[in-house]
Amino acid sequence: MATFNPKLFPVWLVAVLALGLIAAAPLHAQTKNPLPSYVTDQFGTPPMVPTGRLSNPLRSAVKVAFEDSMQQASWGPDQSAALREIIAAKDPRLVWLISDLLRFTAGSQLTAVLLDAASQLLEKDLPHRNEWGVVTDHLIAWDIPEPPNYLKSKRAIFTSIVPGWEKIFVKGDIDWRHVSWGGVQIDDRAFGTTDAPCNCIPAADNPEVSSASEATWLADDAIVFGIEVNGAYRAYPRRIMEVREMVNDTLGGRDLGIPYCTLCGAAQAYFTDQLPKGVKRPVLRTSGLLIRSNKVMYDVETYSVFDTFKGKAVTGPLARKGLQLQQATVITTQWGDWKRAHPETTVLIEALALGRDFDFRNGRDAGGPIFPVGDVDPRLPVHEDIIGIVTASGTPIAFQRSKALIALKRGQEVIFENLHLELDAGGIKIVDQNGADQGSHQAFWFAWSQFHPQTALWAG
Repeated sequence: MATFNPKLFPVWLVAVLALGLIAAAPLHAQTKNPLPSYVTDQFGTPPMVPTGRLSNPLRSAVKVAFEDSMQQASWGPDQSAALREIIAAKDPRLVWLISDLLRFTAGSQLTAVLLDAASQLLEKDLPHRNEWGVVTDHLIAWDIPEPPNYLKSKRAIFTSIVPGWEKIFVKGDIDWRHVSWGGVQIDDRAFGTTDAPCNCIPAADNPEVSSASEATWLADDAIVFGIEVNGAYRAYPRRIMEVREMVNDTLGGRDLGIPYCTLCGAAQAYFTDQLPKGVKRPVLRTSGLLIRSNKVMYDVETYSVFDTFKGKAVTGPLARKGLQLQQATVITTQWGDWKRAHPETTVLIEALALGRDFDFRNGRDAGGPIFPVGDVDPRLPVHEDIIGIVTASGTPIAFQRSKALIALKRGQEVIFENLHLELDAGGIKIVDQNGADQGSHQAFWFAWSQFHPQTALWAG
């Protein structure tokens, strides 16, 4: 996501520089469950974490340091005093709020002060570079619990920057610790108004398409995301999806919501029709937020947030109705392969790329995740492509794409439980033993393994 600077804290007061970092006697604490060795090897041993509520004076300090500073867009003596009290409390849980504040600070002086406070509370000398990322990575990897009333304070911080998030930051089946800002504002345009410009990542509704023969602008080696519904085929060029990140479309008589997370290398397709009685078609949009480097999508009609990787509503009215979207298969392949296999395909028109030609995968994201993700399952490299799906028994399974392609091209069977992998237009899809499409997609390993931490991995 692009960088957006709200110019928070434009003037630094002398009191910030004079901030004294003091220690205090530790609170009663409990030892966390043992962490995997690969976590402690990279991040070290976590601090002891207290339990229970915050004292009334500490709650007041939290409000002054984190909520009032954002609402007032300033940092003064009151905030300095409040931060001294927070450090003295020796409660690592409060570093989550320091992390949230670091995401929006625009000056080196306050950033340094907040990093020093986090270092003391986490009992580790953290480096003065990529401060927000370093702090957040440690919090996630160590699974530091959130402080009491965390959502209230976090909501105040975030909505002071983007008021449109007021309906987003609500209680639900979502871990708000891991949610942060992706650098852009919310796309809150109504369905069918996506031709209107926005200071956001602009979704496309009912995009215009052409035949394959008319798409002379698209090179044969261009990456596309291919979808088939009821015998109708459509290609969504990555060049367009890099810009739009969300499409609401109709294909083969079915409504679809199609998110693409550039950070996760994952295009997915969800059916947004044939829903339970009384549930209106959700119109999916990009919120401008991330959760462990995965886009946070929401329904602009109800402001219900969805787990992008799982298609499950996790907040709002649709979560209360228990809405779970069914997934369609997305095949990641090259345009030349797709149109040869499916010459009847349609494809989104070039104008939808808005004159842009990004390649985030081989550019911005080539060095690994650019937002904090914490620990990553070490069984595969972070940016290894996998084909992921959840089996009928509920087991998430990842197939290493490169190995599966080799096996399938050699005529070998790739099977796991009821699932069979097949070649399709240069890509891979997953069917059951009867050949029925099961709804799979490609993603980076780090993303799949985060949202399915107990995932099985095909041995190859």
